[in-house]
Amino acid sequence: MTIHGIKGELLDLLFQMGRDAHPNEFVAILKENKGVIDEVNLLPGTVTGESSASLLFDMMPLSTHIAGSCHSHPNGMLLPSDADVRFFPRTGRYHIIIGYPYNNTNWRCFTVDGQLCKIDVIA
Repeated sequence: MTIHGIKGELLDLLFQMGRDAHPNEFVAILKENKGVIDEVNLLPGTVTGESSASLLFDMMPLSTHIAGSCHSHPNGMLLPSDADVRFFPRTGRYHIIIGYPYNNTNWRCFTVDGQLCKIDVIA
């Protein structure tokens, strides 16, 4: 599976989720359809705080369309932490970090090994 984009309306929803959770982080699972990330899943049992968020891997949906994860960095830092890079392989191949103030310039996509990955916003 190669991801080449994310739906703009989903990205807007992720920004709103970041604003709603602030000053805590949030974390969610991303799903794709034909190479476009188009769905977000919030898992039961997710724990959030000001410096981290975690989810119960047992609650992940069984699907071949899981693209990866999204989580927020309330401090605005748009780089994955060491903990993020350890988390990424457990949830998919593509990972979005959104940061304060949660707008179109405050997000990045990373591959499973923490490398920056460009994807398009699809209208």
